[in-house]
Amino acid sequence: MALPPGRSIDLPGRGQTFIREVAGPPDAPTLMLLHGWTATADLNWFTTFEVLGQHFRIIAPDHRGHGQGIRLKGSFRLEDCADDVAAIADILGINTFIPVGYSMGGTIAQLIWQRHESRVRGLVLCSTAPHFTTSREERLGFLGLTGLAALSRLTPTQTRDWLTEQIYLQRKSEGVEPWAIAQMATHDWRHILEAGSAIGNFNSLDWLPGVDVPTSVVLTTQDTVVPLERQQRLIESIPGAQSFEVSAGHNAVYAQHEAYVPVLLEACLSVHHRSVA
Repeated sequence: MALPPGRSIDLPGRGQTFIREVAGPPDAPTLMLLHGWTATADLNWFTTFEVLGQHFRIIAPDHRGHGQGIRLKGSFRLEDCADDVAAIADILGINTFIPVGYSMGGTIAQLIWQRHESRVRGLVLCSTAPHFTTSREERLGFLGLTGLAALSRLTPTQTRDWLTEQIYLQRKSEGVEPWAIAQMATHDWRHILEAGSAIGNFNSLDWLPGVDVPTSVVLTTQDTVVPLERQQRLIESIPGAQSFEVSAGHNAVYAQHEAYVPVLLEACLSVHHRSVA
């Protein structure tokens, strides 16, 4: 699967990031494809560009600390990632768009609506949730990532190499191509780990009932990373949200893309059609 053109762009006052672009049909609505934790735009979305690009303009950025995304001086914040997406839209002259968020990208999509409501035509939330921890053990696990992030400041090279190897072994077992795995060596692992901690602290349940744009929720029903019941909280919390199911695990977008991508397209088209009705 060939990747679409990509380029680096400068976001004034924020830094330089990298995006993939598909022009789409004339006057097509824009999808902002927001990747998951430890991934990149390429790794998360490479199976979707061709199909989605037949109907939509596509912009897929690397998030902060991931791949060729913005390199930070301070700590990683999901809110900053949401603001980065709005800044990308500004630079590209895009007034409104549909955030399509996968896993961590789903938290960023939710925050884009909260912080930039007038820019959001609709939401597509994939394999994600309004919160990711409930038990004490889960919270301690995510907090532990903060400690690892501090360690990475002291031994950045060794930590990066060890973490890259661990992710490599996981992704290799899932059938991911070596070109995609190699991208992970470009991550800033301190900020990757801080991102994991930020995901553990995320909770949108208090304000999700205010979401007033068409929303599709793509459920991965065999997901062991984000359990189905947590994904379903999005449907329960967002007025009028529609669900689309794939009988697959968390990494279905690439590991089982033949089943996943047609459902993702249906979910995106549903949001578009409802947004213009």
